[in-house]
Amino acid sequence: MGREHQGAVPPIADVRGHLDLSRILRPQSAPDQIADRILAAIAVGILYPGDRLPPERELTSRLGVSRATLREAIGRLAAFGVLETRRGRGGGTFVTGVHRESEERAALERALAPIKSTLEALLDYRNVVEQALARAAAERRTDDDVAAMRSALAAYEDAASAQASRAADRALHEAIARATHNPLLERANAELFEGTNLGFDSHPYSPQLHAKARQQHRAIVDAIARRDVIAAGTLTHEHFLVTGTYPLIDPDEPDHTAARASTA
Repeated sequence: MGREHQGAVPPIADVRGHLDLSRILRPQSAPDQIADRILAAIAVGILYPGDRLPPERELTSRLGVSRATLREAIGRLAAFGVLETRRGRGGGTFVTGVHRESEERAALERALAPIKSTLEALLDYRNVVEQALARAAAERRTDDDVAAMRSALAAYEDAASAQASRAADRALHEAIARATHNPLLERANAELFEGTNLGFDSHPYSPQLHAKARQQHRAIVDAIARRDVIAAGTLTHEHFLVTGTYPLIDPDEPDHTAARASTA
């Protein structure tokens, strides 16, 4: 995917330098704002077809909106064929499958168009920051820093649940950020996680991507441990290329949704 961003892109930080989603996704109404956040989460692969949204009470608390606003947003996305509500036991609101050549896919991409450039900018920001963190960590890490990375790496590899996998992945990124010994870079890493998950938990990778991520995590930690600054940055970028694609923004990239479905 090309990384050129045309047109004005809304600022993604407030005056304190904090990532601010209200600046990233600023539609005309509260239901539009929530619909865009859910839509963006689907577009970037945080939510996949078949995933159930969190319960209404939890989601309104996370997103800071009323039930009426959330229901209106969900209704708008249901009209696109992106979400469906199922009743009864095991019911809830689910992300539906959107095939590449379907009318729903075309409608979804049209709806995504106004925020596409901003999501691309956020993706690019993640790529740049994560490489910088890895390079700085390779220059400055202590033995204790490396031990913390290897502990998080072991937890990631041994994770028996999606929740444990997410927690270990975040712990590894935090250990790398701490190894920079720069509190501003640590904050950038923390805000990167909060900003790019759009208020939702990041979804675990497909089995193929998870195996690849394990290999890449190991290689990145090894490069940092041996103080190989160039390799640490390069390997982090390669990891981003595998795990950082946005399925609906990068139509020419491998379909992560299809890969995940094929292994279900």
